[in-house]
Amino acid sequence: SMKPPLLSLARTAGLVYLTVVVSGIITLAYVPAQLVEPENASQTVANIRASEPLFRVGILAGFVCYTAFLVLPLTLYRLLGHVNRTAGLLMVAFAVVSVPISLANMANKLDVLLLLRDEALLQVLTTEQLNAAVMLSLAQYNRGLLASALFWGLWLFPLGYLILKSRALPRVLGVLLIAGCFGYLVQVFGAILFASYADTAMARYATLPASLGEIGTCLWLIIMGAKVAPLEST
Repeated sequence: SMKPPLLSLARTAGLVYLTVVVSGIITLAYVPAQLVEPENASQTVANIRASEPLFRVGILAGFVCYTAFLVLPLTLYRLLGHVNRTAGLLMVAFAVVSVPISLANMANKLDVLLLLRDEALLQVLTTEQLNAAVMLSLAQYNRGLLASALFWGLWLFPLGYLILKSRALPRVLGVLLIAGCFGYLVQVFGAILFASYADTAMARYATLPASLGEIGTCLWLIIMGAKVAPLEST
């Protein structure tokens, strides 16, 4: 039977994970899909101008996501770290190091707001120059995500390993998370090495195991909690 403190710890980890997942989807997928048209600068700028509150919500969601992602590995360490200290510390280190990178990268999105609001800039830049500057900021943001994505992948390996070793959660989740690590690495190295990587089928599906593993782990922790693992450390 599950000890109440462990159940509440598992639920807390699950709720923090849910915060990361939901705010991550908003900032990384939903808002850009609504507003950004990579091949059309003037349409993108018009979309952001017309839906500035949504663009701002996307930025705020990023700050929420990365702050929660600082808390998440620490909570999971309390839950699973006893199974293997080295794996636990690597999990925390890989996740935590991404946070300042991700937060600093949000400056590129804040720059877009500056470009669209700064009266002095609007007086000296032509419409084409302004649109180009906005697209450059968004492109820099996307490139900045590569550095974060490296660690979003790497932390999943020790997490998946701890789940497999502990049997605290279903083993399939551990397998998906470890596969997810390699999916992220494919994504990062593919984008760096191959100019046309974004157009490949691999680019669309590489992070699918990670998404399934992370959403599955998040929901399992909230709904089922975690099995009590024997507390011997290795």
